[in-house]
Amino acid sequence: MSDDNSNLYVYGIIEQTDIEMEVDGVYGASTLGTVDYRSHSALTSTVDTTDPERTDEAVATHDDVLRAVVERDDVETVVPMGFGMAFKNARTLKGVMRGAQRAFRKALNDVEGCVELGIKLVDPADGATDADELRGALEDELDPLSAGQTEDDLFSDRLIANRSYLVEQDQRDAFDEAVERVETENEDVLVKYTGPWAPYNFVDIHIGAEASN
Repeated sequence: MSDDNSNLYVYGIIEQTDIEMEVDGVYGASTLGTVDYRSHSALTSTVDTTDPERTDEAVATHDDVLRAVVERDDVETVVPMGFGMAFKNARTLKGVMRGAQRAFRKALNDVEGCVELGIKLVDPADGATDADELRGALEDELDPLSAGQTEDDLFSDRLIANRSYLVEQDQRDAFDEAVERVETENEDVLVKYTGPWAPYNFVDIHIGAEASN
């Protein structure tokens, strides 16, 4: 449980679970704790400000903390918050959680028991690969093992695919094996496989930043 009088930075929301773990948190925080409201727990660490500066390092740290929580056996589902949610104390945070209960419940139900896994396929030969065929192979191998997929974000001409998958925890081994098959069958393509991550791309929820100051 977090100190009721400390500024609190929020990483995400889970079903009510008491957590206290050592982390390398945002802006030097060393401990992750929880603030509970009814059936939900906010994952928090203390912070010196309610307006944390967004830097690449801080955003990466936010993601790393959530990834550590995703890997815990006692946490089934994490609804991630975007970077920068900080509140002046636990009482203020609980007030915001009260107002967002229905949104939290829907989001937790939408991604229940799932994590996010990312795939990038890069053509090092710049056009020598049949991109449509390879994207079709991804759909054949990976789509049946996932609960949802994002559209490709092809920000480079060399990218063949760049998508995220919502995968149930009990399908992760099968999904890993399917990715390995894609890689083995397409040795000339660079496969970048990342995760597990909290399912950022499959929830759309924001809690009241206006209440944080």
